[in-house]
Amino acid sequence: MIIAIANQKGGVGKTTTAINLAAACAGRKKRTLLIDLDPQSNTTLSFLQPEEINAGAYELFTEPDRDAREIIYQTDVPGLSIIPARINLAKLEAKLIGDFDSAYKLRDRLQRIVSEFDLVIIDTPPTLGLITVNSLVAAHYVIVPIQSSYFALEGTDDLLETIEKVRSRPNPELELLGVLVTLFDRRTALSRDVDAHIRQVFGNKAFNTVITRSVRLEEAPAHKKSIFEFAPKSSGSAEYEQLAKEVLKRVQKRASNGRANAA
Repeated sequence: MIIAIANQKGGVGKTTTAINLAAACAGRKKRTLLIDLDPQSNTTLSFLQPEEINAGAYELFTEPDRDAREIIYQTDVPGLSIIPARINLAKLEAKLIGDFDSAYKLRDRLQRIVSEFDLVIIDTPPTLGLITVNSLVAAHYVIVPIQSSYFALEGTDDLLETIEKVRSRPNPELELLGVLVTLFDRRTALSRDVDAHIRQVFGNKAFNTVITRSVRLEEAPAHKKSIFEFAPKSSGSAEYEQLAKEVLKRVQKRASNGRANAA
């Protein structure tokens, strides 16, 4: 099962969600692969030192004859592996332009290894370029983090339109698994109003779990740890554990419905 975490806006908690959702799923005994497709490499640097990395996501795209297993690194989190990003990933968009199969490269590469994992989580860049499109074409589901701020839904229509375009042809199986409210501040009326508005717009697609603004969540990557290792008793730890439970339940429910419909 492949889940892309996408939002073309930066600063919405996308990378934080990718890191901690992956760690939470691994903690629930799911063989989890985390793929960092953001050239900023923040997901990668939460688990690996730069000098440890010999190849990563760029090579996954550009070296089709290379065994993808060679660029999968084990993290210190049991059950969690990562395909890292390096600065050369910033050159990938330009390299993909003009290739007849440019939108399908990630899907084709992952077909060789996806069966070895229970869950693949992709952290996408804050753009709607070819890297994000590749992620959506490869994925079964997409999670959209939305910050509880005044401009929360700004640009969301563009993302949803891109998802529908991907569904219309290259990947009709893609589903919006859910919308996640992040950086929520329970003390402010604005956050509560935005949360209510998001739930009004997206209905049951909005996750019940809300990720509150947390200093611990911001500090954890600097210590190269997930929130579960860095602050296991924090609110962030509890919230991402609850999110993992909700995500896996939704995936299981949709899989069960799919089998029932097939029968």
